[in-house]
Amino acid sequence: MTDIGDGPFHKGQPIWVMQGDGSQRPAEYVGEGEISAWFGGAPRVIVVYSDTHSGEAVETDRVIPRGV
Repeated sequence: MTDIGDGPFHKGQPIWVMQGDGSQRPAEYVGEGEISAWFGGAPRVIVVYSDTHSGEAVETDRVIPRGV
């Protein structure tokens, strides 16, 4: 995981993760995922979901900032 400071989000920022059914799930941004840099594929970010406190690497285009 990297957090170099020039991405669209900052560590701890509240975000929405878009789900396959079109719903939004609240989460917190943790950092950028390095997997895509090593193996190719879509860029990913690491998030922690607010409701379950579980983490996941999701594609960057599924993440949007959450208003305060």
